[in-house]
Amino acid sequence: MDDLLLLTHIGGRPAAFRACDIRSIIELGEITPVPRAPAHVAGLAALRSRPLTVIDSRAALAIDHAKAAPDERAPVVEADGHSYALLVDRVNDVVSAIGQPISAAATLGPEWTRVAQGMIETTAGPAILIDAALLISGPQRAAA
Repeated sequence: MDDLLLLTHIGGRPAAFRACDIRSIIELGEITPVPRAPAHVAGLAALRSRPLTVIDSRAALAIDHAKAAPDERAPVVEADGHSYALLVDRVNDVVSAIGQPISAAATLGPEWTRVAQGMIETTAGPAILIDAALLISGPQRAAA
């Protein structure tokens, strides 16, 4: 695998997204809350005069918010024709993947396992390879 990855940190863990899935990295301005939105939707922002849904990655992974403020920069992805900005703890760098992702479900926990395509070695060290569309969908709901 010779893919480029965007390396970030979420909840103290290195998390990578395939660079081909990232449309841009933006500096988030004002985020307008959306009444009755799911908890992992931080609100709406504007991107070139278009609405952009802002996803709180920590909330989407059911991670406690008390530890860190998100980076002012946010990766932008598209899913089902809609644009989303992902709040992450830190946007690091674009790095090269080394090899293929391997399963790490036993060590990640249920929410991370739900969004992870596996652990992947990068030129900056190991990271969890994240499926952005699954992250956007938010935390698993308990069966009623």
